[in-house]
Amino acid sequence: MKALTVIGGLALFIFGMTILTDGLKKCAGDSLRRILARATRNPAYGLGTGTLLGLLIQSSAATVMLAGFINAGLMTLTASIPVMLGANIGTTLSMQMISFNLADCCFAAITLGVLLNLAAPQPRVKQAGLALTGFGLLFLGMSTMSAAIAPYRDTFVPLFTQIHGATPGGMIRGILLSAAVTGIIQSSGAVIGMSFALIQAGVITDLSGVFPILIGANIGTCASALLGSIGAGIDARRSAVAHLVFNLFSGVAAALSAPLFYRWIPLLPGDLIHQAANANTIKMIITALMILPFTPLYAAFIRRITPSKKAAPQSGFLDEKLIPMPEQALHAAMNELQRAVNLCRESLQLDRTLLTGPDAKSVRTINQNEKSIDAIKLAFRDYLAHITSRVLSRRQAVLIQHLDRCIVEIERIGDHVKVLCNLNIRLQPYSKHPFFRTFLEKLDLLYTRIETILTNLSLSLDPKHQNYEAFAEKIFEARNLYVEQSARTKDFIVENVSRNGCPPLLGIYLNQTVVTFDKIAKHCKAVAGAQKKPFFWLKNNKLNRPSGEYTEQKVLQDLDAGEYLDTQ
Repeated sequence: MKALTVIGGLALFIFGMTILTDGLKKCAGDSLRRILARATRNPAYGLGTGTLLGLLIQSSAATVMLAGFINAGLMTLTASIPVMLGANIGTTLSMQMISFNLADCCFAAITLGVLLNLAAPQPRVKQAGLALTGFGLLFLGMSTMSAAIAPYRDTFVPLFTQIHGATPGGMIRGILLSAAVTGIIQSSGAVIGMSFALIQAGVITDLSGVFPILIGANIGTCASALLGSIGAGIDARRSAVAHLVFNLFSGVAAALSAPLFYRWIPLLPGDLIHQAANANTIKMIITALMILPFTPLYAAFIRRITPSKKAAPQSGFLDEKLIPMPEQALHAAMNELQRAVNLCRESLQLDRTLLTGPDAKSVRTINQNEKSIDAIKLAFRDYLAHITSRVLSRRQAVLIQHLDRCIVEIERIGDHVKVLCNLNIRLQPYSKHPFFRTFLEKLDLLYTRIETILTNLSLSLDPKHQNYEAFAEKIFEARNLYVEQSARTKDFIVENVSRNGCPPLLGIYLNQTVVTFDKIAKHCKAVAGAQKKPFFWLKNNKLNRPSGEYTEQKVLQDLDAGEYLDTQ
């Protein structure tokens, strides 16, 4: 029963940390993503941003988020390294918080957190309540583990002498065991929290007994990022490898300098749990600062040890340095729209191949592209909002409204392309039967029509041309041809179902496929409609023209309420 109590306490600790992290993440909302998107300014800013991320969501989760940004082309591998270093520091700071013995307050925190989550009207206060509940559960779990272990500490002590950091063999065994356990349960915080519980129970009595566990936990947590990068682009996978290599370097450096830690850390104030937390933080800060000045070289080293013939994803165009020149920023925004459409086109082509048989790699790419388009949409709308901080012409101000609508329509196209992927997986069992051949021919025609529309849409968003209305007309013409083919296909499906030419369930899947195509065509038409509106064009002669800052307060002051009301 005591074993179950220990396991239950560990489960409470992990669950508490999970909902604490989720609550903090949701409480911060889009702020985390905005901060992360701007982390490319300089290495020091990236390090600070990563520290904040690591404090809120742990280094492994932050690295997975970084991989998503890299995969979407919104961040480079080199720019992600300072953020990754900071995330590792931030994670140790969260362990500093856990090192305070707040077990007596855990029930008060749980009660207050539940009340806030249930009764508070504001979403962010609800999420803060959720985080507070997680905070209380975390300490309750650690207290439960400690209380269950304490009566049996004499039994545990001989076991932990085998992984004691006072000898090289014990250091290596301790690091390997801690890394393995962390990799299995996917939480360095849980393993470190367990070591704190062992200290409270009297099983671990000095810093050398816990130091290998700290090192191994930091290494083992890299498993989450490595697993999360599966199926992503090469640079996204490299970011996970960079996380692992750094923690290996940090662990080796800490193990080699362990005698210094054992000598100097106990001189700091606090009990053994505080000393362990301090050692973990100091180890991470020192090794992160050792890598930070050599970020480009470190990125080159990671590329060297992870070669790939596949090209990295196309980089994004949303450069904040262009904001002072709004016309250049609008050109960049148009290029980003075109990039998002091209991701939709790539996924649509992969969708088409799924009709002939399963392809796990294509499915992963489609899912990654959809996540990338979602990330592009959020970054794009932030970028447009940032452009409005400058003095804009009437055309530029209206064009921003059109571009904002366009990215929403394109993001919906990405969603529908992913729906097609799921539908094609459902259609695969039918593809082996002869009667499906005629349906496949019809679907191929629809794919061809939709690909033509998306190709025209991509061409229309190239900022190098100026004839947006002519390209919009081509999209309308391609969409009209599609509508005719769509109507014929729907009639064909109904006719076959009515004469038992196919199973009724297949008819449902086919009809859902055609309706999804209809939605894609509809969103493309909406973008083309925006291109035909007044002021949808760019002026190349204004590319290098800077613009002054224009605050929201000044905009409101300049509005003439009387004139506005007269026009209603």
